[in-house]
Amino acid sequence: MTNLKLIVGSDHAGFPLKQLCLEHLPSMGYHCEDLGTHSTDSCDYPEFALKVSRGVLEAGAPGLLVCGSGLGMSMAANRVPGIRAALCTNEYLARMARRHNDANILCLGARVIGVDLALAILDTFLATPFEGGRHSQRVELMDSYAASVREA
Repeated sequence: MTNLKLIVGSDHAGFPLKQLCLEHLPSMGYHCEDLGTHSTDSCDYPEFALKVSRGVLEAGAPGLLVCGSGLGMSMAANRVPGIRAALCTNEYLARMARRHNDANILCLGARVIGVDLALAILDTFLATPFEGGRHSQRVELMDSYAASVREA
């Protein structure tokens, strides 16, 4: 079995779903680096979005972020240059986020989807490769646009 790495984080609202994902992932050959939070005590999601984003960039591994809606995590993570975080609510979105956009972080909303759907979305995201080709140019354009905005 392959030992793949996944960088994982959540806020308090996403903690229970994150824990279920962490239990599920070893069966798929994943070693998870859990960057927190480690309880349901109230916390600030941007802190964990930043930790996971940095971890993804340093390790060159995909990431998973879970909060109540998935919105805050995706917005916070996407502020980090080089991160392409995708909030996915079904398997099709997960497949297309990877296939066409080379998303490197999956965001899930624990209060929006059930456990079975969340695990199916996660499995799809991790199993789908980036298609490359014409999509590579588009991903490069996103990165160059982001760089030009930062320089302005």
